[in-house]
Amino acid sequence: MVDIGIEYEGDLHCRAEHGPSRSVLETDAPVDNHGRGEAFSPTDLVATGLGTCMVTLMAIRARERGIELEGTRAHVKKHMTTTPPRRIARLVVEVTVPREVAAQVDAPTRELLERAAHTCPVRLSLLDAIEVPIRFDWSN
Repeated sequence: MVDIGIEYEGDLHCRAEHGPSRSVLETDAPVDNHGRGEAFSPTDLVATGLGTCMVTLMAIRARERGIELEGTRAHVKKHMTTTPPRRIARLVVEVTVPREVAAQVDAPTRELLERAAHTCPVRLSLLDAIEVPIRFDWSN
């Protein structure tokens, strides 16, 4: 269990503190929903959580095989619904593994790492109503 303390600071801004590390992040409502878009929105954090979770799980599985995925990137494009209720409709993910890293990864390991991304805890926690197309670029 992890405790996260959240304080509403007014003007659609929140401050969240991660209990174990005391790291702080701030959120702001997006411009298209009455905010100023000065920080991650709550739904931006869902997209961020998905991308970071996928890469982290891939890195854990790779490390178990003596491979470091340093430089691997995830790019997530968040699409909101255009009609009520307002919610995330689609999270398009592209994972790019650098050529020098990809050269160390054989086909069975690639399959294993891609499966790890598809089954990371955040991905498994998302509703089926959210489309999550994922593309992997192994750069070689």
